[in-house]
This record gives sequence, structure tokens and C-alpha cells, in this order.
Amino acid sequence: MYLASTVARSCASLARSTRPPAAMLRPVFLAAQHVRHSSHSPMGTPPVNPRKKVTIGTLRSMHKRGEPITMITAHDFPSAHVADAAGMDMILVGDSLAMVALGMEDTSEVLVEEMLLHCRSVARATKAAFTVGDLPMGSYEIAPAQAVETAIRFIKEGRVQSIKLEGGKEMAPTIERITSAGIPVLGHVGLNPQRQNALGGFRVQGKTFAGAKKVLEDALAVQEAGCFAVVLEAVPAEVAAIVTEKLSIPTIGIGAGNGCSGQVLVQVDMTGNFPPGRFLPKFVKKYGDVWSESLKAIESYRDEVKSRQYPAPEHTYPIPQQELEAFAASVKGT
Repeated sequence: MYLASTVARSCASLARSTRPPAAMLRPVFLAAQHVRHSSHSPMGTPPVNPRKKVTIGTLRSMHKRGEPITMITAHDFPSAHVADAAGMDMILVGDSLAMVALGMEDTSEVLVEEMLLHCRSVARATKAAFTVGDLPMGSYEIAPAQAVETAIRFIKEGRVQSIKLEGGKEMAPTIERITSAGIPVLGHVGLNPQRQNALGGFRVQGKTFAGAKKVLEDALAVQEAGCFAVVLEAVPAEVAAIVTEKLSIPTIGIGAGNGCSGQVLVQVDMTGNFPPGRFLPKFVKKYGDVWSESLKAIESYRDEVKSRQYPAPEHTYPIPQQELEAFAASVKGT
């Protein structure tokens, strides 16, 4: 028994002494990892961003020194990846997801679970920008407690850093409850798309004395409730500039002129990732033509497949001639 255990220990010791060090094995392992034959190639984790992480403090400092704040929507990993790489200060996972990404009629259709799925996707790609998740209709209006519960889910499950909700004075108690729970809130006054049925459609707000006064009162109310910034949507530029001057927090304009502290656009709109003839709001500037570029690429692919130009030899995997001949001979005549 003693002899057997001694031999076993000696063999184990010999195996350890002859095993190559882990450092010698690593290059081979890594090389093997880089050889991929799957038809699905993950985008992978974005590279380390040289920019410092944007925080609430960063946004306040920018506002204090008068530096415009840039904000854009993103609804998935690729769109967030490019927005972050482009240097956006803020990325919003907006409920516009419903219409521009999921093909719904309006934003009221999108569910909390759908928003959370896309928030997580955006969060994985965003390394520097400050992220905001949009609370969908029906997830916060019933009571402040409901809103707090939803907001907590967006932070914990959606992995965003703040939330956005629509509404002015009537939503102030709800905003107070959420911010008291330690969750930053981005307000949204002026045109509230989630309430477009009550407004008679997507209509410009603040075009009358009473309307402009309401926009200001709503903005002051959400500021007092604790919002770190507020979106002003579809408001005359002059009114938005006055509201911005009266607030101590940044205003993010969308269809509200350049007197705001920053601007936000829907990425699909401003990149031109839509077919010709689609209606665009007046305030949208088309900075690209993603639709045409994608269409051209896919049409070229179609044509090359039809003509058998693709795949070319450089797109295929080789087999040794001897192996090929053996295989061909084995199936000949069968």
C-alpha cells in the first residue's frame, strides 16, 4: 500500500515537472480562440473609450460653463455603440423604440419588458455616455409608488443610469418620490407624445400666452421636484429660450430651437435610416442616408448571388487535394 501511494505521488510529480508552463500554452489557446467558423460573429465588447465617463456632475459642469449637451436615441447594441464612439454626452433609450424599431403605430404600445430588453442592450455598448431609460405609458401614472417600482427596475434590470418620464406639474410628486429613492430623473414638458390623444395629435405647445406660461410652469415644477434636466419638445424657439433662461437645470431641446442647453434627436431619423417618402417632423435634420447605403449594399449582394460571383474562392474554406480526391472517390458511383 505504501509502495503504491509512493509510486502515484512520483508519477504526479513527474507529470507536473514535464507539463509546459501556462504562459507557454496561452498563445496557442488564444490563437485557437481567434479561429471562428460560425455564421454568427458577435460584435463583442466595445473597446475602452478614451473619454471619461459622463456623470450628473459632468452635465452640471457643462451647463454651468455654457457648453451645449449632445443627446441621441439608441435602441440596441449597434446604435448605442456608434453613438458612444461618436462622443454623445447622453444616450436615451426612448419609447420612440415602439415606432422606429418595433414598427408600432405609436409609443403607447411599447411594454416595460420590451423597454428593459433594449435598455440592457444599449447599456452593454455604452462606456462613456450618460444613459437614460424612458418609462413607457402606463408604467408610472397610476401612483408614485408604481413609478418608483418601475424606475428601480430600469436601473437594476435595464442597467441605465437615469430615467425619463413625461409630464409637468401633475407629475411633480412622482418625480420627488423617484429622486428621493436616489434615481436621477430627466423631465419632459411641452409636447408629450404619450398624451397625443388628449392633445389632438402631435401639436406644437406654447404658441399662445397661456400655452407658453404652462410650459414654463411645468418646467419649473419638475425642476423643483428634483429633475437634473428637462426635455422641451415642440415649443417655439423664443419660448424655449426664455424657459431655459429661467431654469437652473439644463434644457434639452427637440423642436425647440438652439436656445436650449442641449439637443436630442432620434438616431433613425437623423441618420436617414428609413425609406423615401416617410414623414419627418420639421425639426429633424437628415445628417446621413443609411437607407440608401444599406439598400445599395444588399442589392449588390443579391446580384452577385444570382450571378454566382459570390462567394468567390477567397470566401470559402480549403480542403487538401488528397482528402478531396479520397472523398470524391468514395462517393463515386453511389
